[in-house]
Amino acid sequence: MFVLHIRVVVLHPKPIVMRSIKNLLPFLVFVILINSCKSSKSSETAVQDTLKIDGHPAWIMQGNIYEVNVRQYTVEGTFAAFAKHLDRLKDMGVQTLWFMPINPISKVDRKGSLGSYYAVSSYTAVNPEFGTMDDWKALVKQAHEKGFKVIIDWVPNHTGADHYWLEKHPAFYVTDSVTGKAKMAADWADTRKLNYANPELRDTMIAQLKFWITETGLDGFRCDVASDVPDDFWTRCIAELRKEKNIFMLAEGDKPSLNADGFDATYGWNEFATLKRIAKGRRTASAFDTSMKRTDSTFPKNSLRMMFTSNHDENTWNKADYETMPGESHAPFAVLTQTMKYSVPLIYSGQEEPFLRAIKFFDKDTITFGKYARADFYKKLLALRKSNAALASNADFVRANTNADDKVYAYFRKMNGKKVLVVLNLSATAVKAKIDNPEITGNATELFTNASEDLKLGKEFDLKPWAYLVYDYK
Repeated sequence: MFVLHIRVVVLHPKPIVMRSIKNLLPFLVFVILINSCKSSKSSETAVQDTLKIDGHPAWIMQGNIYEVNVRQYTVEGTFAAFAKHLDRLKDMGVQTLWFMPINPISKVDRKGSLGSYYAVSSYTAVNPEFGTMDDWKALVKQAHEKGFKVIIDWVPNHTGADHYWLEKHPAFYVTDSVTGKAKMAADWADTRKLNYANPELRDTMIAQLKFWITETGLDGFRCDVASDVPDDFWTRCIAELRKEKNIFMLAEGDKPSLNADGFDATYGWNEFATLKRIAKGRRTASAFDTSMKRTDSTFPKNSLRMMFTSNHDENTWNKADYETMPGESHAPFAVLTQTMKYSVPLIYSGQEEPFLRAIKFFDKDTITFGKYARADFYKKLLALRKSNAALASNADFVRANTNADDKVYAYFRKMNGKKVLVVLNLSATAVKAKIDNPEITGNATELFTNASEDLKLGKEFDLKPWAYLVYDYK
């Protein structure tokens, strides 16, 4: 509660002075009210930021993630240049900004002209290409003021090939038994593998993660190749980080134990692989049920899954989404990722344009923005997810079988008296589909046409190839 104490000392109570004070009173009342509102809003936000649902930060349950590729986002490739897009992204409905690694990049064994984001040379500094630490803090502050959450990409499995730890703390690395030198991680020649058998490394890694929370106000981390780091490290690490703040933790991995370790969400790699096969006509629409049953049966209860149609790896190396789900086929799969159970949906830099080619990984390759042809499509989906509890990650899911389940994937989402029906034609063939589930009955508005309809049992949907319908029940 904001309290403004006003003390007026009148040395010479002449009529003109008293009149001046009287004239000031409306202004003083206005100041009190404005500051009181600001304080109340700030307090309300602070309380909301501490709330949890099923063990997760409450704010992510109807939230979303937008992956920011700073290097390629603007011609300048800086934090300050990216900040100019914040209002546009806010208008589109973006909630959580995930920045690919912002740390300096090693020069030894560097790939390409600029190197890989994931060959970090210091965990407590920022890449000078992007700006200074003050620039980063200013961006986080600006993003928070506009209502965004901010997470950064963290690379815990390995460092770059000239990280200062290689000289100061060689025991932090896995060494080759013949050469005695630090081993490279996997087949990434520009990196060196960290040794989690070393307790000091574990302590140091946790301390440096905390630095970004306490010093820059981060709301969480996306952890690169999290599956290659020991589970017991994550259990301790995440518990300690959450003593600092109610953070969101995303693991790049599709391993059930990661959710058990404390990660809020893991990658829906299995689901994505199935969607790609369906898009190519190699599997039927109903094959997605198998992917979901895997999550149901093997992941801990209340696990969240990040679902996507592209990300930085898939775009660069596998030509997603412009080739894996080309043309009109992309839309129904994007709708699915935004409305499926467990999902925390992802949009990658440029998908709203859409930018339809692979973005280079090791060199400057600016994304061209200007048309924003998909922005309204995403805006509608993100707004409905935010406003309708039926699309929360933990809302109920009811499969709505049809007479054409080889092509049509339909389902209801429900929570707190709210209901949404999603009907997707995941095929290049026109289909007439019927839903006989009694859940269909009721008046609903279709999201993309804004048409209101009284849906009844046995309703037939005349679906064009790759058609998608989202009904919001009133």
